[in-house]
Amino acid sequence: MAEAPASLSESIRISAPPQRVWEVVSDVRRMGEWSPECRKIVLWGRARRRGVRLGSLITGFNRRKYVLWPTTSKVHLYDAGRAIGWRVFESQARWSYELAPEGDGTVLTEARAMPNPVPPLPAVFARFFLGGFSGHDVELREGMRTTLERIKAEVEN
Repeated sequence: MAEAPASLSESIRISAPPQRVWEVVSDVRRMGEWSPECRKIVLWGRARRRGVRLGSLITGFNRRKYVLWPTTSKVHLYDAGRAIGWRVFESQARWSYELAPEGDGTVLTEARAMPNPVPPLPAVFARFFLGGFSGHDVELREGMRTTLERIKAEVEN
């Protein structure tokens, strides 16, 4: 039986109101500045001019050690000021960022949910190119912490 990827989630408290955090997080084109694995995001269609909205198509360019790969995604969650998320076509992973007000600040949560079972092609890719799901999940969780810390630094400066 193949290993199943974990659902992952990390949160951070940011000393800024949700609207300020949203201004940064909702510009997904900047993800390459924060994420250790996602190096660049390209928006397609109207999103290139108007920014991301529900239904927007995006391509992510990822790198882990010597492995490079693109992903194609569609924004499935867009609640301005509260949440943004996209589903990766290749793996069916769902990535999201949710904002919750807390006192005079905001709690920002990044999450990744994977289907079980994982589609065959992504399962093979993870096994042979990413060292399997369990090892990659550890790296992704660390990457989430790094991403959130970088977003926090951006917002609070």
